[in-house]
Amino acid sequence: MQWTKVLGLGLGAAALLGLGIILGHFAIPKKANSPDLDLEILETVMGQLDAHRIRENLRELSREPHLASSPRDEDLVQLLLQRWKDPESGLDSAEAFTYEVLLSFPSQEQPNVVDIAMTLPPPPTVGPTGDIIHSCHRTEENVTGEQGGPDVIQPYAAYAPSGNPQGLLVYANHGTEDDFKELQTQGIKLEGTIALTRYGGVGRGDKAVNAAKHGVAGVLVYTDPADINDGLSSPSETFPNSWYLPPSGVERGSYYKYFGDPLTPYLPAIPSSFRLDLANVSGFPPIPTQPIGFQDARDLLCNLNGTSAPTTWQGALGCHYRLGPGFRPDGNFSADSQVNVSVYNRLELRNSSNVLGIIRGAVEPGEPSSCPCCALGATATVSPPSPAPHAHLSLSSGSLPLFLCSDRYVLYGNHRDSWVHGAVDPSSGTAVLLELSRVLGTLLKKGTWRPRRSIVFASWGAEEFGLIGSTEFTEEFFNKLQERTVAYINVDIAVFANATLRVQGTPPVQSVVFSATKEIRSPGPGDLSIYDNWIRYFNRSSPVYGLVPSLGSLGAGSDYAPFIHFLGISSMDIAYTYDRSKTSARIYPTYHTAFDTFDYVDKFLDPGFSSHQAVARTAGSIILRLSDSFFLPLKVSDYSETLRSFLQAAQQDLGALLEQHSISLGPLVTAVEKFEAEAAALGQRISMLQKGSPDPLQVRMLNDQLMLLERSFLNPRAFPEERYYSHVLWAARTGSVATFPGLSNACARANDTASGSEAWAEVQRQLSIVVTALEGAAATLRPVADL
Repeated sequence: MQWTKVLGLGLGAAALLGLGIILGHFAIPKKANSPDLDLEILETVMGQLDAHRIRENLRELSREPHLASSPRDEDLVQLLLQRWKDPESGLDSAEAFTYEVLLSFPSQEQPNVVDIAMTLPPPPTVGPTGDIIHSCHRTEENVTGEQGGPDVIQPYAAYAPSGNPQGLLVYANHGTEDDFKELQTQGIKLEGTIALTRYGGVGRGDKAVNAAKHGVAGVLVYTDPADINDGLSSPSETFPNSWYLPPSGVERGSYYKYFGDPLTPYLPAIPSSFRLDLANVSGFPPIPTQPIGFQDARDLLCNLNGTSAPTTWQGALGCHYRLGPGFRPDGNFSADSQVNVSVYNRLELRNSSNVLGIIRGAVEPGEPSSCPCCALGATATVSPPSPAPHAHLSLSSGSLPLFLCSDRYVLYGNHRDSWVHGAVDPSSGTAVLLELSRVLGTLLKKGTWRPRRSIVFASWGAEEFGLIGSTEFTEEFFNKLQERTVAYINVDIAVFANATLRVQGTPPVQSVVFSATKEIRSPGPGDLSIYDNWIRYFNRSSPVYGLVPSLGSLGAGSDYAPFIHFLGISSMDIAYTYDRSKTSARIYPTYHTAFDTFDYVDKFLDPGFSSHQAVARTAGSIILRLSDSFFLPLKVSDYSETLRSFLQAAQQDLGALLEQHSISLGPLVTAVEKFEAEAAALGQRISMLQKGSPDPLQVRMLNDQLMLLERSFLNPRAFPEERYYSHVLWAARTGSVATFPGLSNACARANDTASGSEAWAEVQRQLSIVVTALEGAAATLRPVADL
């Protein structure tokens, strides 16, 4: 049995060797096994981002309409995959993920129409009843030869139900709840009417919801020149002669209340997922709705009868606005004429794809024991230079997405689909995305650089229908994304105009944005940095830093929404925009119309594409800082200013009211103070470590605290009536007090409720939710060994 002794000795020696390696790993202090942010690489990237290449990207991307799920949309999926798999400038891997989602389209056989019928018959079942004396335009005017193609989708309100309501016309301003109450105050009977509303004030779908509450049968929506064109409306003053919206321009859009696939809330739209019956789907507009151009709105509104509309309801259609109902007897239509809205929208299940491109990190790619690919026995190939020994980039087995093999990643995303050509929205962002990935991919393929943390580039599908692609992605990979994502960077519309940078984001990203923009020259004459130019247009006075550029807060207008509201990932949205002192436009004028073309951008928004280049440089610098820095450049103490301002607003504007109902803000004061103290202490620990040669494990623990802080503000039961909204600091605020949204909203409802007791109980609940979240956030920032 001598061989058994030999075997035993061999196994014992192997065990001792393994134990020694483990003890050595944890007992010997180690320095970082990768350098910090490489300033030479950063400078190289800044220098190689090419405005001309961005311009040519945009020309190709916006050459044809690319509505979600259309053949051209699929062509762009293949274009992205081709670019990201290029042997000289591609990424480590690229893959498309397809979801089957519910989309809404107008009928090709029966176009939606808005007619004026002469008589007052019983309500029709199909189409107008009575002689048609006027019809609104069904398409936009073909002013450049690009508005009349077969792939230009007819203007429509996505997800609005089909139907043929007919009734007297009333003018309802923005269609807010208060606007409809004002009409009732004026003695106007709304039952069975058609309401003409203008964009702005509330979301698109809310106009129909509010109208239906008051018995309105159908809704029309238009863009008033006062809101988008600085009052200009004639063809000679609008595109193609200026950047302003032509009279026939119609803003398309989704009227769905929520985001994500309507049939699979909180579940990815994959074959195995449960799907709701259509009868049980909520969030669609309750009544037929159709958008029209302001030339058609002028024909309707300037012929209305009734009392004068309030001064704040007046616009720039060249007439005095009246409320209705019905048309005036001395106008272009007979007084007994009615408006018929015939909508033939249909719902369809369609395939829509996200495209992901991955650059795998060299230092924080994950350990073999935690990698799902290892469990599947997958093998990998790695482009030079070789990162850490464990590197699965091209899987030969298994079906998990490749980014899951990474341990920490920085996400950069932009949606791909558009309503028509979409040169500004979203192709300006995609053009920047392709150029930035080309420059980084070239460095990668040459073996010059590999980031510390993985970088994931994402092209989202079906965003225009309700952030569908990004939401399905966050639903499918919820746990991995929450555990491993450092930050999400969104560049949707890269350039609204060419005056200044505009950034929206959560407070921890402020520091890295400021650091990046201070080092990049602003477009235009002079030697100002983007930071110095930015502060001229948007600024605030900080009690900590003095005068600084102001970051806007994140709502739900683009693909950052599921990342911040659902996953609690620090997020930002970057764009160049216009000088607010020179225009009152609520957004760039050709938004969601067939006039949003390459020539529109090239001629009016950004000739020379220097602003696109500035956005690319800003986003590129932020990506490198987040992916390569030893210490994550997220400054959690910047949240203290936000919390303090929310607290002060609650004390000043709600304190007395809450005292009347025996509700104390004392626990909230204590919670804010705890957070401020822990955030300051964490900042001091980081500063001390930065002065020495810290153990990478210490840095890793601190970085995890910085990364996970945002998650501590999530409470999935805080807002049960709001789908996906879990972030107690950034949920939608409907109350007038600029404080914690749940508290503000609950107080507003309670103050308007006659009975009161249950409403004030909800105020107490919301206050408790905020206090618990803040205390949890403070605990997250304490040293890991402390409870």
